Amino acid sequence: MKELVIQGEIGSKILTLRGQEIMLDRDLAVLYGVTTKRLNEQVKRNSERFPSDFMFQLNENEKNELVAKYDRFNTMKHSTVNPYVFTEQGIYMLASVLKSPKAVEVNISIIRTFKKLREFSKHYNALAKQIMAVERKSDKQYRELKKALDELIASSNEIDAKVIGFIK
Repeated sequence: MKELVIQGEIGSKILTLRGQEIMLDRDLAVLYGVTTKRLNEQVKRNSERFPSDFMFQLNENEKNELVAKYDRFNTMKHSTVNPYVFTEQGIYMLASVLKSPKAVEVNISIIRTFKKLREFSKHYNALAKQIMAVERKSDKQYRELKKALDELIASSNEIDAKVIGFIK
């Protein structure tokens, strides 16, 4: 049960930005039980391990968008430093930089959470394809029904146009 709580907590911290699943440095620091400053110091000391596809710094617009969307980022509003974010691979690399037992435990939970998200994504994509197929089928049935109704309306207009009774 404890692992489900941890994975739920981690899952709520995973955001999508620039088309990638990411986590903010501040959220990772809390999970690892270190300060954000300490986490970023370790990353800077090992900068060769963190290429731009593993970690990047948010620009001002991205930071403002996060502050606007999520109440938990209100403290970033007046910060002069834009936060760093880590992709899944960057988070894996953090395990080699932060070597405490807690860091190892948290990293395992993060890896499991990303795995579950990928599994969910596969099922979601399959479901989306099925929904699209049903929509196409029902769209075709709708067009056929509309055509039949239009024909019925047209034929009833023809009948109404015919004069009933005696013509002089």
